[in-house]
Amino acid sequence: MRAGGIPDKGQVSRLASVLAQPRALAQAATRALVDFALPPRCPGCGAITAGDHRFCLTCWLSIDFLAGNGCPRCGAPAPDGAAEDLTCGVCLADPPAFDRARAVAAYGPVARDVVLKLKYGRRIGHAETVARQMGRLLEGVPDDAVLACVPLHRWRIWGRGFNQAALIARALAKQSGRALDVDLLQRTRATPPLKSLNPGQRRQAVRGAFALRPGAVVRGRTIVLVDDVYTTGATAEACARLLRRAGAGRIDLVTWARVVRPD
Repeated sequence: MRAGGIPDKGQVSRLASVLAQPRALAQAATRALVDFALPPRCPGCGAITAGDHRFCLTCWLSIDFLAGNGCPRCGAPAPDGAAEDLTCGVCLADPPAFDRARAVAAYGPVARDVVLKLKYGRRIGHAETVARQMGRLLEGVPDDAVLACVPLHRWRIWGRGFNQAALIARALAKQSGRALDVDLLQRTRATPPLKSLNPGQRRQAVRGAFALRPGAVVRGRTIVLVDDVYTTGATAEACARLLRRAGAGRIDLVTWARVVRPD
């Protein structure tokens, strides 16, 4: 103790440690009580798991994880026997506006259920679940890249209450430490549900439906578009073309799942 009865830094630190112990014990007890009453559950089937955002073994083994050894442009898995870095015929015939697209998993039963629970079941915690798996898709992406999300029209947000792509992008930005511009892209025109449309109809439906936020500057920057599912790529392509016209230097697309069609 210093002269005059003033405690030194060591004493203050020890006192703070002692005072923090009851708080830490209370937090641990509260957490244990919550886990007992509401145990962590598998995002796929709802089975009890050892921790939050973890899949049960059955669901984990049933997910068709994509290794990233397919088309270097769109990420489509390479056919058996084909070169792992072979550009697919679709990208050769009509190169996409984005530089690289990657997804964690093929769109199958478990991957689909996670997305549907997030979008329509309001399981917003699933956004962090998929973002944790999507982190590896940012390997090789510059640290100064900006994360942006594929936007929803305001009517869709009012009805659903949130944009699932924005929730995923926010969790991914927090996890990776990269910048997030959640309003960089805006949906200026409502479009019909795309799931019932063929690829050509989808492209027509989203044509001219997006705009950059007024005053946004993307020239020379790396932009990472975040979405939940890559289906035909029509929506992501429309967003990427807009960014390309604005001068973006590199455009990546990362999603939780992608639809994989047989050749």
